[in-house]
Amino acid sequence: MEHVRWLAQPTLQQPVLIAAFTGWNDAADAASNSVRHLIEVWHAEPLAEIDPEEFTDFATVRPHVRLTAEQKRAIVWPTVGLWSARTPGGDVILMLGPEPALRWRLFTEQIVGIAQHFQASMVLTLGALLADVPHTRPVQLIGTATDQGTIDRFDLQRSRYEGPTGIVGVLQDACTRTDLPSASLWAAVPAYASQVPSPKASLALVQRACEMIGTPAPVGRLQVESAEYETRVSNLVADDGDLMGYVNRLESMSDNGELDDFDPDDLDDDDDDDDDSVGGELAPEPDTEVNSEELMAEVERFLRDQGSSES
Repeated sequence: MEHVRWLAQPTLQQPVLIAAFTGWNDAADAASNSVRHLIEVWHAEPLAEIDPEEFTDFATVRPHVRLTAEQKRAIVWPTVGLWSARTPGGDVILMLGPEPALRWRLFTEQIVGIAQHFQASMVLTLGALLADVPHTRPVQLIGTATDQGTIDRFDLQRSRYEGPTGIVGVLQDACTRTDLPSASLWAAVPAYASQVPSPKASLALVQRACEMIGTPAPVGRLQVESAEYETRVSNLVADDGDLMGYVNRLESMSDNGELDDFDPDDLDDDDDDDDDSVGGELAPEPDTEVNSEELMAEVERFLRDQGSSES
């Protein structure tokens, strides 16, 4: 853990480490805002920082200039931070920051080392992806793990993914190789509203994560923001007749059970494409019905398409 800068050394009892990264695995900021919300509402205390120098492409994720109270310039570096919190369900470590661009294996060694230092009971990663789902219906979640005990305990699916991956996948692999229990939660957010942060997806992730760690979910603010999100996106959709018709079709298919899981052929392949914003190009209409066993395949296709778009 030579790249970890400790800010505190609390006594924690087998905490769960909950992690999210901005960027590739964070459609509509849903995963990162979930952890940010928990840091705030749980009044989490700073625990550590991972020095960004070895892991960050500063030309891509740039540092920011801030002015202090004395009007002096200060550089704020894009750093992965960790916080600790005590909840009714047990101790928690929360990790949040940009997806690293360099030396992923060394980076995950730092995280696994922190988890082992505190004898963490589990590492839980959060992610979000784009799909052809309506913003007016419940958020679809998928939970995966690789060890049978975790799968059975939390009613998850076994990960069968093969193809390009992000830091979430690499971290999961590092946990598996060190026999550290781990799981991953993914939320599906509407591809046509990709540029609108989704508190509704964050709400779903927070609720499921808290259910898994056995603590009440602090969701009051997220519930209010989710209602405002639905209204905002609905108003934007209403300005585009074609898009409104498309969303109505998605709603009808969802109500009829035809969108129990999102179609892999309709997953967006670039979270950063401005054309996916509300009011932009109409997404393709789903033309096949899928069953509940295909949800894992949806995530796998999404990740493969992401890798293809970057090549």
